[in-house]
Amino acid sequence: MSYTVDKVFNKAIVSPGEFPTGEFEKCIFNSCDFSNANLSELVFTDCRFNECDLSLAKLKKAAFRKVQFSSCKMLGLHFTDCNTFGLEFSFENCVLNHSTFYKLSIKKSIFKNTKLEEVDFTEADLRESIFENCDFLNAKFEHTILDKTDFRTSFNYSIDPEMNKIKKAKFSLSQVSGLLDKYDIDIDVTN
Repeated sequence: MSYTVDKVFNKAIVSPGEFPTGEFEKCIFNSCDFSNANLSELVFTDCRFNECDLSLAKLKKAAFRKVQFSSCKMLGLHFTDCNTFGLEFSFENCVLNHSTFYKLSIKKSIFKNTKLEEVDFTEADLRESIFENCDFLNAKFEHTILDKTDFRTSFNYSIDPEMNKIKKAKFSLSQVSGLLDKYDIDIDVTN
């Protein structure tokens, strides 16, 4: 297994199954194409992915420790398959549509300006996470721990307070109707 530190990868195109196994620390990946790649069992520590495409990459036992994703396309990723030891990441200006965080503990995670359409957060622990200006169209929240989670600038969420833990979670008045969707009521916001 190789160990790579402080290396910058620019515009690399990774064919499925061809990325070398090993550990990457403090590496930067710029405009790299990892779509459909097998990233299983790779370890990324203090790494940054900028404008990369990781759509449909295989993440079986992949480790992401203090990893930042910025302006990345990340469609259909199964973060549930990741190595959970030290799992910590943040997302900014990313598209994570159709991905799953099922049963993951990702407390205090930061998502900024990110599309989370049809993402599955079922049974995930998102305590004290921040979702800044995120789109949750058709995202799934069931038995999710959202205590002290900040949704104030996010939109299109539908969260059932009876099926999820939302103690001290923060919501904006303009989007609070997302907590009442199951009642199929019309809310007049003109008054």
